[in-house]
Amino acid sequence: MGILQFSLQRLIYMLLVLPLFSPNAKLTVRAFTGTYGINYGRIADNLPPPDKVAKLLRAAKIKNVRIYDANHSVLQGFSGTGLELVIGLPNGYVKDVSSSADHALSWVKDNVKAFLPDTNIVGIAVGNEILGNNNNQDLWGSLLGAVKNLYNATKKLGIDDVVQISTAHFSGVFANSYPPSNCTFTEAVSQYMSPLLDFFSQMESPFCLNAYPFLAYTYNSDKIDINYALFQANGGIYDEKTDLHYDNLLDAQIDAAYAALEDAGYKNMEVIVTETGWASQGDQNEPAATANNARTYNYNLRKRLAKKKGTPLRPKSVLKAYIFALFNEDLKIGATSEKHYGLYNPNMSISYDIGFPGLKSSSAVSLKEIQARGSFGSNTFVLSVSSAIFLLIL
Repeated sequence: MGILQFSLQRLIYMLLVLPLFSPNAKLTVRAFTGTYGINYGRIADNLPPPDKVAKLLRAAKIKNVRIYDANHSVLQGFSGTGLELVIGLPNGYVKDVSSSADHALSWVKDNVKAFLPDTNIVGIAVGNEILGNNNNQDLWGSLLGAVKNLYNATKKLGIDDVVQISTAHFSGVFANSYPPSNCTFTEAVSQYMSPLLDFFSQMESPFCLNAYPFLAYTYNSDKIDINYALFQANGGIYDEKTDLHYDNLLDAQIDAAYAALEDAGYKNMEVIVTETGWASQGDQNEPAATANNARTYNYNLRKRLAKKKGTPLRPKSVLKAYIFALFNEDLKIGATSEKHYGLYNPNMSISYDIGFPGLKSSSAVSLKEIQARGSFGSNTFVLSVSSAIFLLIL
């Protein structure tokens, strides 16, 4: 019995401990804890200071946070909070970092290494929505070089085991995305996407997707049932090729990305949603941008993520998503909706109630009041206090 116990202990040691010291062992970096995160955009002139934002996020139990730059006041404000932060290399820096390994090293030293470990920086997002975006076409050829130089910089500084490199894509990289199984990468994007995916595959980094059922519905309201976009009861769609049924648009968008990845030869790459949300106010040509719809989408999405399940095509790959956005941002340009994606107002009161606490009393209409008015339309559902409390464990 003693010999058997010793043998088992030795086997466990060999399987679990020795690989950590193997020169060929590879530690996969994970930049996401749980299933729920949020984007902290700051294109506004009325937002609270970062340390108060950190307090708000901790009160809401939101641990995963993305920002679009490496603003030092934010990095300092998040110091010691334990929040897991993905910082961004803005699009305007991509060419420079791509062309100079020294500049990439300096950027990582100044904006990442200098703040570790007190500020828990877990990732660098290289640019945002570059491929497929004609406004950024001059950057398409620079993206891979920037990704490689930043990765090599983290490796040289000894932080490649804690900081993951990624880049976020939008629907413009896809062709034929309906039904999901038909999706491929566009011909124009493929020559840039393939080597990028190859590099990320080696690093075991995920495919990051910005997915917006709100925008898909806004531009195709004659073809898409709004309940399908809002996670409400609906007939859904059937994908004949895969024999899969979809009851919500977000799952279909994610599985379209999986189909494109499989077509490109990267079946095992994980898809993480780096942006998704619903505007609470918009222009006349954005009638779905209402507080009621925003509340419905974000509440139901939160329930969806709390289930910790995958999509119809990848049921074992738990869906993870960063919500867009933390605050309404009054200086954003473009459609009115761009300013109104926030779960919170700049004074840290809630924009609408999906179960998160605010740090200031709010004039937002409560769930109970909305239910009493019947404002959810024909597919009314009960949003109980107990459900809201349950969701706080995310």
